[in-house]
Amino acid sequence: MAEKGKAPFLRHRTELRVLYGDTDAGRVVYYANYLRFFEAGRTELIRDLGDSYRSLEERGFIMPVVESHARYKSPAFYDDLLVIETWITEVKKMSCRFEHRIFRKDEDQLLVRGYTVNAIIDSNGRLSRFPDPFYRLLLSATENPAE
Repeated sequence: MAEKGKAPFLRHRTELRVLYGDTDAGRVVYYANYLRFFEAGRTELIRDLGDSYRSLEERGFIMPVVESHARYKSPAFYDDLLVIETWITEVKKMSCRFEHRIFRKDEDQLLVRGYTVNAIIDSNGRLSRFPDPFYRLLLSATENPAE
């Protein structure tokens, strides 16, 4: 965990327990739910950096996913405790890319890997630039800063 407002880490880890409602008729996690798990990882990474999606919304911005990809390697099941590893690989003035890997806790086997690209839009739904403090915050935790 990072000290509030500090970003000494590049990869953030979030734990999440699979609920029964996350599974399909085959008793495995339904494939689209991994995108929700990616979101949980992004949300907690930003929170640990010292900001939040809620705070961004209060400033009149949202960060929708504009691109996503997931590569499924092995299934997760009801009641599994998962670890979602999330990190930022690219920050531009109007978008950023989050990488994600999901493992079952205490196992090294990769279950899913993927990424999302999130843009920033204003309260009118127009593409915008990240507010400067938020942009710098994201950039500070980026593996390969653009600046």
